Amino acid sequence: MTINKTKNRHKGLFLDLDSVNTGDLDLSSLKDSLPEWQWNPTTDQNDVITAIQGASVVVSNKVLLDEQVIANAPDLDLICIAATGINNVDIQAAQKHQVAVCNVTAYATASVAQHVFRLILALAGRLAENTQAVKTGKWSESPYFCLLDFPPLELTGKTMGIIGYGELGHAVAELAKQFGMKVLIAQRDQQDTRSGRLPIEELLPQVDILSLHCPLTDKNINLIDRHELSLLPEHAFLINTARGGLVNESALLEALQNQQIAGAGLDVLAQEPPKSDYALLKANLNNLLITPHIAWASQQSRQRLICEIAANIQAYNNGEMRNRIV
Repeated sequence: MTINKTKNRHKGLFLDLDSVNTGDLDLSSLKDSLPEWQWNPTTDQNDVITAIQGASVVVSNKVLLDEQVIANAPDLDLICIAATGINNVDIQAAQKHQVAVCNVTAYATASVAQHVFRLILALAGRLAENTQAVKTGKWSESPYFCLLDFPPLELTGKTMGIIGYGELGHAVAELAKQFGMKVLIAQRDQQDTRSGRLPIEELLPQVDILSLHCPLTDKNINLIDRHELSLLPEHAFLINTARGGLVNESALLEALQNQQIAGAGLDVLAQEPPKSDYALLKANLNNLLITPHIAWASQQSRQRLICEIAANIQAYNNGEMRNRIV
């Protein structure tokens, strides 16, 4: 079924504004990019087709825009993804129906790279155990001025492996070097013959810390599975600020419980938000740190995102190609 309504080439709709804005952002650049805007805090997936009628520009962070939605949006000219990842938009359907698609890149680089090391330093410093020791009075009971039960690990001289060497991977590598770490880069695939890139199976046994920065695709779901975890040294940390589906979470939980690896820091899960009985949340492990998908979410990062979306719309209005996927 195709819904036909009077076309309005000047209306914008943000389907899930509250997923990026808590009231701390300046939306003026976005407001100025089109004569009319509708701001939805969130949009139920069942209501998307109705919601987008009359909108020529639709902005979505996580609301799915699939074939059915796009086919039933006769006024739609441009989809602006409020993110870098494009997996929530059916790109082939957009191309088929002559709808342009833009994403935003490089807006969260500083925020994500900082969070990667926030997780690393917490694991290396055994922050969970040491703060708990203070709270429970264990330090107060110590006969010495310090408590050496959970000594920190120095990063200098350690090796970081990076899978996904784009904007974020580069930024994390540069920070690692500032800590005096050696950096190894994984090949993108078997056809990647660039100098200095290692096959994943060759890279994994050499790393002290593995950090993931690749997109989630049909080909790399469970990229880090039981076999890959078995190749990591027992003292290794796994850091994932990319996409939850890159890691087999059942295999990871087993590896952590069996001390097959030393720890993991996750900012993303396969299901978001997770249910309260989610296995990784219930595990209660000191060597597992989970944050609620906030690596990208500094105020400065989210403000850059808004300004970049506005710039994409303005470029499209001027007939320019900017951050265009199709």
